[in-house]
Amino acid sequence: MITMKPMTEKEALVKLSTQCVKSEHCRGEMMQKLRRMNLTDEQRQHVLNQLVEEKFVDDKRFARAFVSDKVKYNGWGRRKIEQALRMKGVAEADYREALDDVQADDYEETLRELLKRKWPTIHASSDYERSGKLIRFAMGRGFSLEEIRRCIDGLSNLDDIGDE
Repeated sequence: MITMKPMTEKEALVKLSTQCVKSEHCRGEMMQKLRRMNLTDEQRQHVLNQLVEEKFVDDKRFARAFVSDKVKYNGWGRRKIEQALRMKGVAEADYREALDDVQADDYEETLRELLKRKWPTIHASSDYERSGKLIRFAMGRGFSLEEIRRCIDGLSNLDDIGDE
């Protein structure tokens, strides 16, 4: 882990609050940044508590923004988003609602578009092999097998996908 020159509690608070104004951050991210600033445990906790009290850091708000961005711009499915939020240290209670707010149709539309773009790039000797590669690709993006099958079955003729 890269460490910075030692900072005072006040300097850390100013630096992190400035970052929070620019984009959403969760407690886990802030704690990682605080660890790199060579602050004591007590100082880190105090700075983090101030950021939360002053509403610079809110894990529920972060989760809503994160989920929305990952579905719209990254084409991620529910499972991958959930895993990424856990890795960032966001509590399940804080992200569950954000995940549930995304309609199943939105996930499926995202998946359908991903599959349409991916289909022509897959090289396979048979439709079976190509479908297997598509399924693995979509699962890597965090979609369930049930969602993937529904989308693949919903596309009437996969050979026409590349022509659209």
